[in-house]
Amino acid sequence: MALLALLLLPFLAGCLRVQVTMGVSSNDQVSGHIVAAAVPTDDKDKGPQLKVPGSLESKEVRVEPYNEDGYVGSQVYFDHLTFGEVQQLSGLSDQTQGMFDLQFTRSGDLVTLNGRVDLKAVPSQGSDVQFTVAFPARVATTNGTRVDDNTVTWKLPAGDVSKLHSEVSYADPNTRSFGGWAWIVGGVTLGVAVLVAIMAYSQRNVLPGSRPRM
Repeated sequence: MALLALLLLPFLAGCLRVQVTMGVSSNDQVSGHIVAAAVPTDDKDKGPQLKVPGSLESKEVRVEPYNEDGYVGSQVYFDHLTFGEVQQLSGLSDQTQGMFDLQFTRSGDLVTLNGRVDLKAVPSQGSDVQFTVAFPARVATTNGTRVDDNTVTWKLPAGDVSKLHSEVSYADPNTRSFGGWAWIVGGVTLGVAVLVAIMAYSQRNVLPGSRPRM
């Protein structure tokens, strides 16, 4: 899944701040906060301007101005997005260069995050590019820095290409547990058996041509 390709705009010549923080819930929904900002070149420079993609206008996504520590730009808040909807965040900006290629994939109970981040076009001096993700279970393997058992962060060097990788295991929310299905199937089977028994009992003394005894 292509993710957040908008975050680095190659026309920016000054210092750049990109901070991505997201949390993945146990039902595979993603919430987070994105900052894309730069040191302004003059008083009229508003920094990177992002907008909510049309496909996400009905979702919990909003864009606000960002102005902190001498950086100006935009910040995006999003809540309860599916993995597929997170992909649509690439539409926050029309000026994309495919600099971010991040994918969440699921295989059974294993969720894997793989990414490639190309920062060759980003000025190395004064640039701050960070990506942090919190998972709903302990991270099994990663090439990032562990903040705690469930959270990993990467500080990405400008002027270079970085790869991101994490693996975490938790139950697929789209799959019922075997125990749950066993109870459902057992209940249906028991119900059918009871119904058959009742029908058999009601017909036990009714024979062709006979009359029920009073």
